[in-house]
Amino acid sequence: MKDESAAATTYATTDATTKREVAAFETAAPSITSADGLLKNYSALQVVLGAYGLSSISGETALIKDLLTQDPTSSKSLAKSSGNATWLAFADAFSTWGANGGSASATPFTSDLISSITSQFEESQYENNTSNTDTGVGNALYFTRKMGSVTSLAGLMSDPVLLKVVETTLGYDPDQFGALDYDQQVRIMKSKVDLSKISTPDQIQKYAERYLAMLQINPQTPDKAATMMDLFGGSSDDSSILQLFGSSSSSSSFSSPYSGLF
Repeated sequence: MKDESAAATTYATTDATTKREVAAFETAAPSITSADGLLKNYSALQVVLGAYGLSSISGETALIKDLLTQDPTSSKSLAKSSGNATWLAFADAFSTWGANGGSASATPFTSDLISSITSQFEESQYENNTSNTDTGVGNALYFTRKMGSVTSLAGLMSDPVLLKVVETTLGYDPDQFGALDYDQQVRIMKSKVDLSKISTPDQIQKYAERYLAMLQINPQTPDKAATMMDLFGGSSDDSSILQLFGSSSSSSSFSSPYSGLF
């Protein structure tokens, strides 16, 4: 299977704004030794939050501080008790701060962590660009990147992008589904979702492809669904959308665009 992360990064790094943000982060990160230091560096914080899929909480300083200054291995910590896998991954990355009340003698921004954050940030920027957001491709790429780490229904439901992909693939309208009481959502998902069947790279890839195909059946406004030509090949462009997931129009499992959907 083609490496989706590599594909996303290749596209992301062509964006000049992303390049500038990454360069500024790489310069600043080694000197950031505390949670307060990161919170005070707006541009670096945006890169870190973007890398972990947490851009939506960028204005919630108290929440971010709790995640950075509490020991994520403690059952009393916000990250651990929330059941939110994304929050926990973020807190785990900065556990040296969490275990020491928000500071450490050495910065947690090692060369490996900086490299990981910049790579994930570039991927997220590519996934969230206007074109990929409108077509659903960004969600599909995110799904292939993140779904493998989900081990529980609570983990799935705590991630709005992963949940949207699953809702859509099951034939639900995300807006209508989201209007249901949370307990109702859980009951429906328990009866419809078998995580053991969305766990291997191949299963995850095929699920993402089904999501893109379902957008052709039930387009979601204001998103602009990609054309069937784009999704399944046949255009003059050598790289159809599905090639980002290691697929091609000649794949036997997709000889018909809707095969395997139902």
